[in-house]
Amino acid sequence: MSARRWIGGVLAASILLAGGMSAGYWYGQAGRSQPMPPMAATAVAAPSRVIAYYQDPTGKPDFSPEPKKDAEGRDYVPVYEDAADTTAAPPPQAAAANGERKVLYYRNPMGLPDTSPTPKKDTMGMAYLPVYADAAGYDAGTVTISSGKIQTLGVRTETVAARVVVRTVRAVGTVQFDERRLAVVSPKFEGWIEKLNVNTTGQAVQRGDSLLEVYSPDLVAAEQEFLIARDAMGHMAGADAMARKGAASLREAALTRLRNWDIPAAEVEQLARTGKVTRTLTLRAPQGGVITDKPAVAGMRFAPGDTLFRIADLSSVWLIADVFEQDLASVRIGAPAKVTVGAYPEQSFTGTVAFIYPSVTRETRTARVRIELPNPGELLKADMYGQVEIGAAAGAAPVVAVPDSAVIDGGTTQTVLIERGEGRYQPRKVKLGAHGDGYVEVMEGVTAGEKVVVGANFLIDAESNLRAALQSFTQGKDATP
Repeated sequence: MSARRWIGGVLAASILLAGGMSAGYWYGQAGRSQPMPPMAATAVAAPSRVIAYYQDPTGKPDFSPEPKKDAEGRDYVPVYEDAADTTAAPPPQAAAANGERKVLYYRNPMGLPDTSPTPKKDTMGMAYLPVYADAAGYDAGTVTISSGKIQTLGVRTETVAARVVVRTVRAVGTVQFDERRLAVVSPKFEGWIEKLNVNTTGQAVQRGDSLLEVYSPDLVAAEQEFLIARDAMGHMAGADAMARKGAASLREAALTRLRNWDIPAAEVEQLARTGKVTRTLTLRAPQGGVITDKPAVAGMRFAPGDTLFRIADLSSVWLIADVFEQDLASVRIGAPAKVTVGAYPEQSFTGTVAFIYPSVTRETRTARVRIELPNPGELLKADMYGQVEIGAAAGAAPVVAVPDSAVIDGGTTQTVLIERGEGRYQPRKVKLGAHGDGYVEVMEGVTAGEKVVVGANFLIDAESNLRAALQSFTQGKDATP
């Protein structure tokens, strides 16, 4: 009962008392021997009113089943049964004494998971709210929302089920040549470049294409030795075995020198067939690809081991991704990866994790992960910047999971709302696991088959806290929308 209603009652009682005293005075003046009218006698003889409970004199929602004083020494105001506010809940102790409603416990007025078996206040001075026995069918902390409000909030639920949670690891990286598809043209003999048939960097070549023609005095001398040894074997057909063996050894030594210099077998066969020494030798492309480096210049002298051409096969490339240290546990060799580059934003390239490098960069706390990518049309170029999404390896076991939107993250605790039917939703703490594909693994807290709120759960949570705050001021008024 509010302070205004109490003050009004006091004023009404004062007016009635003043009227009664005035009427008694005039009766006495009219004739002291006359008896009091029967109505007045009946009023005086009426039984006393029954006090339901006592309320704080300032009108605060603080009640007591017995007379008491507030902090300033003022008496609590009695509230009679015939004048009690039926819209306000009586004090829990008085209600239990009158046999109306039995209090089970008291809950936090702000909806926090904190209860008390006795009345108490929180740190802000707000009184805990009673939970009555006639509401025992509702779990502690259950939020009740009317059907109209459910439609207004747009509440949606989803059944918890076991599914494969694929966590997607996102990283960035650069495209690089496949190191296994690189080749160099590096003669093993000394010579000079007579002619360049491929003279531009970036030019595409096929396996066996002529790259350049070189002159080498050592090569010419080795060819002449081979021809002399071969002819000697023919002239020594009638000589003794030792002479023939010596001529054969000279021939094999010359042939081995040519082979060790990587002279193509076709060139050696032509030399043996024609018996003519060629002044220049044609060097051909060992594989198909593009020329990525060309130090060779016409007329240039080269030494054994000098690189004249570098060729890269771009049919397959690598993407070296920088994966954060905390994500390494989710990356497995063989996991699928999707790569996008700025040059082709509408197109994605699919590859596979082939290798995880054994070190972490100290400055960035990232590890390098090698992803092999087919490169149809050779669209991917070296040093292109790409964004990669790495999924979990195939064969992951199904786990109990809920949508990401079902989780209310409180920082140190995570909560989901379980649908209990009839507009009731129970908050429940959960222990989460891996995230992926819009779902999160629930290790503890829910089981398959339960329904969780996936839409408007934050609004329900806010609705619950708002109702709890209102109940702390009305002390029992139904604040359910």
